[in-house]
Amino acid sequence: MATALALLFGGAVGLSLGLTGGGGSILAVPLLVYGLGLELRAAVAVSLAVVGLTSLFGAGLQARSGQVLWRAGAILGTGGIIAAPLGARIGALLPDDLVMVLFAILMVIVGLRMAAGGEERELPVARFACPRDEGGRPRPTPGCIIKLGGAGALTGVLSGIFGVGGGFLLVPALLWVGSARIEHALATSLVAIALISVSGFAANLGAAGGAALSVVLLFAAGGAAGMLLGAAWKRHLSSLVLGRVFAVVAIGAGVYVVAQVL
Repeated sequence: MATALALLFGGAVGLSLGLTGGGGSILAVPLLVYGLGLELRAAVAVSLAVVGLTSLFGAGLQARSGQVLWRAGAILGTGGIIAAPLGARIGALLPDDLVMVLFAILMVIVGLRMAAGGEERELPVARFACPRDEGGRPRPTPGCIIKLGGAGALTGVLSGIFGVGGGFLLVPALLWVGSARIEHALATSLVAIALISVSGFAANLGAAGGAALSVVLLFAAGGAAGMLLGAAWKRHLSSLVLGRVFAVVAIGAGVYVVAQVL
């Protein structure tokens, strides 16, 4: 039973990642805590391991289509790698119930944002956005590097605390600051998520001792299968519909987490 649940829950996370370009990672910790019975910090570590592996797999799939902006992804990821240990330290100091309530609030915010379709709109290039090169890709000026690195650092802190990949922050950063097109932003966010998750997992590694390696492997296997399915489905489904379905799931999960804590 536990084997089937680990595969099923991993598949749900991978499917969400494939469909939304990163937002699905926010479902991993509640599934691990309430579905598989892991302790919170162990669930954070397992979530980061699985989300990192799944995102790396997804980035490889996207790279074949030439959609990944490797340089922008590396800048975002570097900022996250530096900041994720700070998030892990903050998370370890906070009471588990408080972390879960804050996590539920985060889920609701992400859900509302997805319901509004914010991640699927290209934002106009503003004065503080990165200039584009001849190919329409962000040019790595010093200001651009600082802004993208800062967005990555904020994502890294949240990753270390909550075990999320942070695509809901990385995609808007690539659109608004990186001046990237939506298809590039969704693909590139997977690269940054993979890098940030590695750092967050390393920072939370000590808490993962209570989680069996089999849970990680099964969850990751389900995640890879879900990622493949999500990438295939996304080509045939409306982005607006996808965003609103995910919004309902995220908001409902957030309400459920609060109910469990109370």
